[in-house]
This record gives sequence, C-alpha cells and structure tokens, in this order.
Amino acid sequence: MKTIALNIDKALGAVTKEQVYAQASKAKQANQTLENGTGKGNDFLGWLHLPSSITSAELADIQATADKFCAKCDVVVVVGIGGSYLGAKAVLEAIGGTFDNFCHCGSSTTLGIAVPDSQPSAVKHPIILFAGHNISEDYLHELHTYLKVKSFGIINISKSGTTTEPALAFRILKKQLEDAVGKDEARTRIVAVTDKARGALRTLATKEGYKTYVIPDDVGGRFSVLTPVGLLPIAIAGIDIKQLVQGAADMEQATASTVAFEENIAEIYAATRNEIYKSGKKIEILANFTPKLHYVSEWWKQLYGESEGKEHKGIFTASVDFTTDLHSMGQWIQDGERSIFETVLSVEQVKYNVTVPTDADDLDGLNYLAGKRVDYVNKQAELGTQMAHVDGGVPNLKITLPELNEYYLGQLLYFFERACGISGYLLGVNPFDQPGVEAYKKNMFALLGKK
Repeated sequence: MKTIALNIDKALGAVTKEQVYAQASKAKQANQTLENGTGKGNDFLGWLHLPSSITSAELADIQATADKFCAKCDVVVVVGIGGSYLGAKAVLEAIGGTFDNFCHCGSSTTLGIAVPDSQPSAVKHPIILFAGHNISEDYLHELHTYLKVKSFGIINISKSGTTTEPALAFRILKKQLEDAVGKDEARTRIVAVTDKARGALRTLATKEGYKTYVIPDDVGGRFSVLTPVGLLPIAIAGIDIKQLVQGAADMEQATASTVAFEENIAEIYAATRNEIYKSGKKIEILANFTPKLHYVSEWWKQLYGESEGKEHKGIFTASVDFTTDLHSMGQWIQDGERSIFETVLSVEQVKYNVTVPTDADDLDGLNYLAGKRVDYVNKQAELGTQMAHVDGGVPNLKITLPELNEYYLGQLLYFFERACGISGYLLGVNPFDQPGVEAYKKNMFALLGKK
C-alpha cells in the first residue's frame, strides 16, 4: 500500500538540507517527548495512539448509530465549533461528492450517486449541515426555515455544554425538533458527544436519555477528528470510517520516534518549517489544486494556529485554493512581502476522467489541449505555479496523496497531528493548550451582562 509523501526540495532556497537535517536530533527528541509523555501538555496526548487503539466494537457501535440516523432523517445537523466540527467537515468535503447536498430528490444516494428507490439495498445518507460555529441570527433563521420541511436529527458536540455558540444553536434546534416530532421522538434523534461524567450537556443527556459518546479527557478538540466527534458525522454521510482509521493507524506507525529521521515525514516537516520560520518566513500558506481539500486547510489552520500561536511566537497559518486564488491572492504571493512559504497538497490520481473536446471554430484557442485530460492541465498549472513562486522567493514544500480516499486522508490527518506536536515542542511552546481563546469570551460575557 502506498503512503503520502513529503518533498522539501523546493524549500531549500531559504534553508539548506544540511540545516534541516542538523535538527534531526532535536526533532527526534521532540517526538520521543510526545511518546514518553514528558513534555508540556502531556495530559492531552490521547490522540497520539488513538488510531491503533480504536476497537472494531467501537467502530461498529458508531456505525449502528449512523444507520439509525440514516433510517429516520433527511438531514442531520452537527452542532459544534472549532475542532468539534472542522474535522468532520474536512473529511465530508474531501470524500463526499461535491454536489451531494443537491441530490436528495426522492432517490437514495450513496456519496452523490443517485440510486433508484426500487433498489432496496441502497442506503439513504442524510445531508449533513452544521450549526453552532457562529452567532449569526440570519444563519439560524435560514436553517430553521430549511428544516421545517425536513425530517432531521441533531448531533450536539460539546465538552461542557455551555460554550456559547453551540449551546445557543442547540437550544433553538432542540425546541424546533421537539415541536416538530414531540419530545419522546426527539430524544431518539439527538445524540450528545460530551464529557464522560460532568458538564451541562452530560447532565441534560442523562436526564433526557440521549444516546451519548464520550470526548476523551486527554484529547483536545482540534485533535478529535478520530473520536466520535468526527467519526459519527462521517459515518452518517456514508464514508468508510474503518479505512479512515486504518490510514491513520498506519501513519501512526510510520511516524513513530523509532523510525529514522530520514524516513519520518512528520519529523522532517516539523524541522523544515521551523528552520524556515527561523529564517524570517513567518507565514505558512497551505495550498491545494483540488477544491475538495478546502476544509482540510481550514482544519489545518486551527490545528497549527491554536497549537503554536503562543508567547508571541508561532507561524501564522493561511490557505489558498488554486488555481482559483491565483486570480486573487496570486499577485501578493508572487510579488508581495517575502515573509511567506507554501506547503502544497497535491493529489496524484484523480477519481474521474474528463477530456478537452475539439471545437471547429476554436475561438477560445484551446484546441491545442484537445484530447488531453483536464487533470493534465491542472497538474501543469500546479508545477508552473510552484516554479514561479520558488523563483519569486517563496519556498515550497509538497505533500502528495496517491489519491483522495478515506485511507490516504486518514494518513494525512494523523501526519499533520503528529508533526504539529513535534513542531510545537521544537518551537518551545505547549502545543496542547489555548489560553488566548478565553480573552474574547470574557469581554463578550461582560458586554452581555452575564453574572
């Protein structure tokens, strides 16, 4: 089985390979610190061996709950913010069909492929929507209006149950669901993913008899995609959670501290980006040439931004979708302040085959591409962009996925998590807390008059 690959060759203008490899012992030590649990934030390392510790029984239970949602619901609303929704959103967008949410017209669907209702073996996978990740009244009103004519369920994800954004959304959605189907039926359509023993949501779930899953005490939100926080919504969408976990488990093994630095892509990535940072490049742009990876970038931005942005240190994480953003941000990346470097996500083999047709008039001048695959054009745009940006003073790292499926996406997610822990320790910060997140809340609560 192939694995994702990391290439740092086009980053060696800002730093040398010798500089990166000179950090091998420090990167190895940081990785060993993770495994030994002797570093800062060591009470939040439950994600580290999570992929290899998930049992088949746990996955079967999650799948059984997903099947119940599929049987009852046209729509499932996932209520959560930050890591409580970004991981699931990233996987759904990357693996699901781009237009899945437009395919529910009386036919069952499996990842965007319409299946006639006459085929009883087909499973109807609900549309997955999100709430609780903003405080927009218009958003909640429009969601409320949309759900009026839908059979829906709710997954409420919150450690405490009192985080303002998801708590507000859940209160509104819970009332709507109870008004629509009655309290008894509503209880069967609500799942709480929360603390194992305490908190407002745990108290409510016990009182109402909701099906519950536990957010492990030692797994922070931004590292929680392979817990029920992410796996349940992903399973409801019809995505293979077993393959997702297997990919992550194989990457867990491939990035262990016992693997030589030269072969350990998590250590190399962490060392390279920190050396580039020390050279004066303060912004890392995660770029992709596959729009399905947009929310992987959003998840990555939280993972690294929240883990490393402390003590007035840390690389600022940004992202772009190419070639789209070459027509907006491309000018700045090419000719703006030289404070950036790029990490490019590249998908080697696409799923479908679309070729450029011949046109008799050739008014658009594209006949020179006739008969070529659109992906060939995209790959040349990718290579040409990298060459231009490197020539313009933007170091480039490249991460290649053999194809975009559950297995390789599981590898990618775990690779980024492992490298994030190593990178944070190389930077000298605690990668697993987020003290700065509380500042806005204090001001907001004071302005709202909360006691």
